[in-house]
Amino acid sequence: MYTVGLILGTGAPLTLMGAEGDVPRASPQEVGLSAERLERIGGVLQRAMDADTISGAVTLVARRGKIAHFEAHGLMDIEGSRPMALDTIFPIASMTKPVTGVAVMMLVEEGLVRLTDPVSKFIPALADPQMAVWTGDRPPRGADAPEPYTIPAATEITIRHLMTHTSGLGSGGAGTRGTQRVAPRDTSGTVGDWARLLGDAPLDFHPGTHWAYSGLAGIDMLGRVVEVASGLSFDEFLHQRIFEPLGMHDTAFFPAKANADRVVTLYRRSENGLRRVDVPGWVDTRTFFSGGGGLWSTAEDYLQFAQMLLNKGELNGTRLLGSRTVELMASNHVDDLYAEAGTTGGRLGGRPGLGFGLTVRTVDDAVLAQDAQSTGSFGWSGAFGTTFWVDPKENLTAILMVQTPGGPLRGDFANAVMQAIVD
Repeated sequence: MYTVGLILGTGAPLTLMGAEGDVPRASPQEVGLSAERLERIGGVLQRAMDADTISGAVTLVARRGKIAHFEAHGLMDIEGSRPMALDTIFPIASMTKPVTGVAVMMLVEEGLVRLTDPVSKFIPALADPQMAVWTGDRPPRGADAPEPYTIPAATEITIRHLMTHTSGLGSGGAGTRGTQRVAPRDTSGTVGDWARLLGDAPLDFHPGTHWAYSGLAGIDMLGRVVEVASGLSFDEFLHQRIFEPLGMHDTAFFPAKANADRVVTLYRRSENGLRRVDVPGWVDTRTFFSGGGGLWSTAEDYLQFAQMLLNKGELNGTRLLGSRTVELMASNHVDDLYAEAGTTGGRLGGRPGLGFGLTVRTVDDAVLAQDAQSTGSFGWSGAFGTTFWVDPKENLTAILMVQTPGGPLRGDFANAVMQAIVD
């Protein structure tokens, strides 16, 4: 059985050695949480470790602007028997997307970008898109089929389409074959290089007509938009405009060499237990700054970002966005398209009661969605198992950092967090 490291406030405000974040600590009771009930989070993680579905995790819960729960569980590296630490650095994959969304909305506020702008205004190669159409019925996944043909798309891709996964660009539909052929994603180059190739990639549907997850292409193009509109490389923009102002010193597109001993080892489940895996090529790059999934971070670093969103754009006197802009991000922009994508077998689609905002999932009706998070909550997850959400109703944000994808852990964690609210 893996050991579990705990740091949990039960009385006076917490002081954590080595913690650099600016969010203060408090006992759970001070912020309307039960210390005893918060211990159930540890139980959830221990059961997952006992079942060999994960090797460890870091969990963090803040309410009313104060951290009430911050725990390191299990091992960050099984082979070396290295215990998980509070400052362990994780690849956060698609939890990068809301960061990209904030970067875009900063430029929207400055008048440099409009949500209604065609993406071709910033990436000329994406003008006049074509849409792929199956010959006959769509074939089953993996089956041989005639090559799709193309027709002109009914409309240009807009910034809003990219932010809401309604662009049809690289989202796993009829255009996927053509996209993989004419625009392979080469992480030895740059996002700008890929943007030029994607101009010849067929879309999966007319923009704005469906929701389908564009896990890399769509949001990566938003990173390129930030570069063109701001005059900075995407990594420079995030560092100067978001990470440094918020004190996110451990968040970057690749971990610093000095922090190598803090980087988590990745695992996947197998018949023989957890199997160590290398960092995949789509993450392991020093030149391709992916807005769709390239960042590494720690739980406490990411909390600064999440708390800024919970505070409607501000943290400790540093304001990145206006309050109305955050409300706009956290609003459902796609009506029922996200829910319909889930009920019809769409990749990563939602269910009734859920919607999709500007790079974040939204909970529009928690009861209908059968979701532990409150109505009005928003957030997103990552391919390696990480997740976060912001709950304005309960003035709460929670973060799970883990290095093994899949399974029910995210939902179990959300349930354990929300049942600890006692006021």
